[in-house]
Parts: sequence; C-alpha cells; structure tokens
Amino acid sequence: MDALKKDIEKFYKSKYKLVAGIDEAGRGALAGPVVAAAVILPNDNTFENIGLTDSKKLSEKKREELYKFITENAVDYGIGIVDNAEIDKINILKATMKAMSYSIDNMKLKPDYLIIDGNYFNNNTISFSTIVQGDLLCPSISAASIIAKVTRDSIMKKIAENEFPQYDFAKNKGYGVKKHFQMIDKYGTCIYHRKTFLSKHFNILENQLFK
Repeated sequence: MDALKKDIEKFYKSKYKLVAGIDEAGRGALAGPVVAAAVILPNDNTFENIGLTDSKKLSEKKREELYKFITENAVDYGIGIVDNAEIDKINILKATMKAMSYSIDNMKLKPDYLIIDGNYFNNNTISFSTIVQGDLLCPSISAASIIAKVTRDSIMKKIAENEFPQYDFAKNKGYGVKKHFQMIDKYGTCIYHRKTFLSKHFNILENQLFK
C-alpha cells in the first residue's frame, strides 16, 4: 500500500508542478455543513512516515496533530464550506462540488492538476482525476481529508458549546447515531439540521404515531 501511494503521487507530480489533493467531510451527516479541503504537498520527503491516511481511521488527537503539521508545512491549502441551508436548496452532491470548488478558490496558489477522492467531480478549468479510496492511496488527498475533518469537527463542537448542547454535536458531529435521532424526536430540529435528510425519518415517525 505504501509503495502504491508513492507511485500514484509521483506519477502526477512528474507531469505537473502543483498537484492538489481534494477531499470532503460531512457529506452523510444530518446536521451542519459539508466541508472540503484542497492541499498541495511539497515534492520531497517532508510528509513521509508521518501517518497520513483517511481521517476516519485516525484518533481525534492524531488528526489534530497532523492538521497542525499539514497547515504549517504544506505548499498551500484551501478550505471550502457550504452550510446546511444551501445543501437543502441544491442537494448534497452539488453542495459537495461547490465546497470543493471553494477550497480551490481559497488557495493562494492555483493548482495545475487536481486529484479528488471518489468517483465524480466537475471542473471546467483545471485538469483532474478522481480516485476511489484516494484518501488511502494519495498522501495529498489524505492530508485534505484530515484538514476537512478537523475543520468540520471544530464547527460542530462550537455549535454544541454555544448554541445547541442538547443534540450532542460535540460527540456525534451531526451524524445519524441513535442518540441524535432520539434528541431530534424530543426537541425537534434546529437551524443546523438538513431538513431534506430528515424528511424520511419524520415520515416514518409520523406513521408510527398515527397508526
């Protein structure tokens, strides 16, 4: 796996100078924004053997350590955020593409090639490739995964601390765990919930209540 990771990254960097890896966090959550990050890593050994991988496979402490290292040592990075209201308006796929585009726009340097985690992307200005499980195979995508995840987790923690502690966002980060659904049933939704994601849940609940 490590050899494959290096081969993929070297392939693109042999053809292009500024290769940005892109990934998102929060696509499947019931509440909060979708966050994307784009990261250009240096073409040297700075990021070898530091544990870059899919952010979901790392502990919170390790993600935060790597976030600091990436932001201090990357050639450049950018972050894009699309909130839940926009997600409800345009759907999650379009919102994810928008967040990814924002992450590129928010970089100081313009990449000349993009490597995106997954199997779909649309961009009319920069050449790109999509790679399934790219966050496991490409260090720059792994780095983007970590930046996006830590950024989004921080947003959800602040919402829990300052506005809506009852939904336990500090722990569940807005995902559909059992306790989160229980709190939605008890308190209803808040301004950060994605109503289009929850419509099915409320239809099921309504059917159970009025049988």
